[in-house]
Order: sequence, then C-alpha cells, then structure tokens
Amino acid sequence: MALSTGQRFFTGPHFVPILLWPDMLFNSFDFLLFFPVVYLLFRLTPDRHRWVLLLAASYYFYMSWKAEYLVLILVSTAIDYLVALFMEKAESPMRRKVLLITSIAANLGILFTFKYANFFGESFNFIADQYNLTWHFPALNVLLPVGISFYTFQSLSYSVDVYRGERAAERHLGRFALYVAFFPQLVAGPIERSTRLLPQFYRRFQFSESEFVLGLRLMLWGFFKKLVIADRLAIYVNEAFANPAEVHGVALLLATYFFAFQIYCDFSGYSDIAIGTAKILGYDLMDNFRQPYFSRSIGEFWRRWHISLSTWFRDYLYIPLGGNRGSRAFWFRNLMIVFVVSGLWHGANWTFVIWGALHGAYMVFGVMSKSWRSNLASRLGLVRHGALLTILQVIFTFHLVCFAWIFFRAESLRDALLVLYKIALIPRENFSLADLNIALGWGELGIVLVAIAAMELVHWIEATGRSGLFFHQRPRSWRWSLYLAALMSIAFFGVFSHSEFIYFQF
Repeated sequence: MALSTGQRFFTGPHFVPILLWPDMLFNSFDFLLFFPVVYLLFRLTPDRHRWVLLLAASYYFYMSWKAEYLVLILVSTAIDYLVALFMEKAESPMRRKVLLITSIAANLGILFTFKYANFFGESFNFIADQYNLTWHFPALNVLLPVGISFYTFQSLSYSVDVYRGERAAERHLGRFALYVAFFPQLVAGPIERSTRLLPQFYRRFQFSESEFVLGLRLMLWGFFKKLVIADRLAIYVNEAFANPAEVHGVALLLATYFFAFQIYCDFSGYSDIAIGTAKILGYDLMDNFRQPYFSRSIGEFWRRWHISLSTWFRDYLYIPLGGNRGSRAFWFRNLMIVFVVSGLWHGANWTFVIWGALHGAYMVFGVMSKSWRSNLASRLGLVRHGALLTILQVIFTFHLVCFAWIFFRAESLRDALLVLYKIALIPRENFSLADLNIALGWGELGIVLVAIAAMELVHWIEATGRSGLFFHQRPRSWRWSLYLAALMSIAFFGVFSHSEFIYFQF
C-alpha cells in the first residue's frame, strides 16, 4: 500500500529478500554486524578496488528493505550519468538545456510516481466527488521506496552542476554510482554535492587514529540521541497524537515539546551515525545540524536545521527563482514557493504543505517586521541587555517551530486543529498530574528529561566553542570515562525496538 494522506510514520515494508538482513537500520544488531565486516574488507582491499566493495555494500544495504527498488537507483544513476556525458559534449545551449530537462523529468517523474501520485490522485478524487464527476484517478498499489527523496535530489544536483559548468562530467560509472548510493547517507542524507563527495572516492585511504576515534564518537553520540531520547519520547508522542481527543491539553502540549526533541534527536542522531560511519571509512560528509533550537530567528533555524536540504533548495530552487532580487513581493513569492515545496518534499500530506507554508510565512513576517521588532527591543531596553534579548528570541523562535511541528506530526489536518484547540482550552480545564502520565511512567519521564538536559549541556559547550577543552585537552582516561558513561546509558536506558528513523519515510 502506498503512503497515503492518512498513513504516517509507518514501520516500513516487511518484504525480506532471501539471504539479506531485513531492514538494516543503523539502530539494529544487523548493522552492528554488517559495518565491521565492511570495514575489515575495506582495509584489506587495495585502494583502486575499494569503490567496488563500497558499491556492492551500498546496494546490499539498500536491498535489505526491498530488493526490487534497487532498480530505481540504477535507472536514476544511468540516466544522470549519460545525460552529463552528452551534456558536456553538446555544443548547442539548447541541446544542453534539453538534456538537463530530461534528467529533471526522469528523476522527478520517478519521485512523483512513487511518492505523490496517490496524494494528488486522492485530492483530485475528493474535488471530483464534490462536483459529482464520475472519472477518478486509480490508486497505485506501491510502497514508498526508502530514501527516494534523498538520492533523487543528490543525483539531480549532479546534472545541474554539470549543466552549470561547476564540474566536469564523471567518466567512471562505478564511482558515480557509488556517489548516488553511498550507504552511510543513502536513505536519509546528508544530501551531498558531487563537487564535494565524488572527488573523495579517488582519494587514497590513510588511516588516522584521530579520525577513527572521532567517527566512533559521532556514532556513539548518534546512538545515544536515537535510542535513549528519541525512541523513548516516541512512546509518549505516538500515544498522544494517535488519540488527541482522549488526551488532556496539557499532555498534548507536553507531547508537542517532546516531539520537537524527538524529531531532532532522531534525525540528527541518524546524521551523526552516517557522518561517523563515513569518517571511519575515510570520507567526510557535511554537517547537517548545528544546535538548531538555539536559533534566534526562523532564518537562523534553517541555517542550522537539515542544512544539506536547506542549502539544496537555496542553490537549486531559491536562487534560480530570483532569490531576494527584485521587489519585495517577488522576494516573498520566492520564499513561499521554496518553503511550500520543502513541505511537500517531506511527505504527501496537506499537513506537510501547511507546515512548509507556516515556515514561509514566518520568514516573510520576519523580513516585514524587522525594523518594528528592533524599535520595540530598543524601547523596552532589551538592546542594552544582549543576553536577555537573545534568550527571549530563542524562546520565541522555539515556540514558533513547535507550533509548526504540530502540523508536521499530526495524522491529519483535523487532528492538528484538534490538538491546537485542546491546547487553547488548557486554562479552562481541570488538570492533575495524572493527566500527564499517558504512556511513560514518572521514572521513564525522569530518565528522558535528564538525557535531554545532558544533550543540551553538550550543545551549549559546542556553541561556546569549548568542545576542544572537553575532548582534546583532557586526559585519555577522562575521555574514555565519558564514552563508557554514554555506552552504559545506552545499554541501560536505551529503547531497543528497532524503530525506523522518522526521515526514512521521506
């Protein structure tokens, strides 16, 4: 069954190919067996043949979800590889443009078919029913391929880069295929650029103890965020948003805050594991998160959240549309287009579209109210108290983000509005502490709150630039004590339910 407007946060397909590990999640014991084997073979393989090993491992990794959908990656790879070669040889600008359109149409056509066909078909059918039309779009009985939005955008950006002359067409088909399917970041990013990742596949591997340890530390940090925080918060959040009519407004408010940390820890945890895995193999992936909830504005939030996607939309959609050049109306139109498309990229549901539109509206309002807000801060004397102003800006931005998260997480638009309604009724409803205890005991709530506090302490240390003092300038025994504490926290307080990462559905 395809992902429909009512099907969210699914558990993934249950098709298990013979001789393949099922759904090889980073947070599974299967991956903890798979990756050491790959790394050992990687170290034993000569440099000139390592791309073969990594490509085979990447395809094997992806086929563990549904083997048939490897065909889609192969098709995208072949089309963009050939298009780039023809594009480089083409002397006519028109021919180059036609080839680029071919790449765009092929990639977005595959993405539309598997991700959006049912969504738009259901929307059309709803309108048709209102006007008593007899013709309806048939539903496609297909599963959403894991990570299709990520590898489609990564492959497509390569074609655009070649068209723009920012890089030469890649001659080596195998290394280009590895760029599209590199397993650490294949299913949920970061979305890499060909100008950054492809050259690394030609680089000779040189073992670095510091890079190896850094990779392991990133993986450990990612597992802590995913297993100790995200998956435990998910128990509470899933219960609250599955039955908003049965839950007190205070519990829904708490679930909204919890979801803000759940989705951050889930996605940034994946990114940390992906970046750490690649670093152990000797490859550098881009940072995807930089303490986003410390942002003082929505614009800053998007410079810190899912950086690989926000910069992709900036470079391949926002700037080609005209960016902030021209009139304000033109600029605001471009912002709204980018954020609505970004919302739709996240899922085939009107709740995602509204989530994206909200962020677009935040950005437009931020630009329009900039001078007014500066004057207000000056009149209130906040400018003289920079720290207080920063704290207020961070709190306000965080709550704007949380408000939008309600639409992102809700199962439907009706549920999102119900959650907002019940939160608005909090002052008028009787409340007891028992109303908060809907899915987690007080001990479990205490565990997750302490874990969040520890994470935010680490974020504060990173934001102040003092992380080097805590890791590189401390005795080895001190550092390993921290690693052991993190491992023990995961072992004793982790939730080992093999739940998929949220962004796998996108």
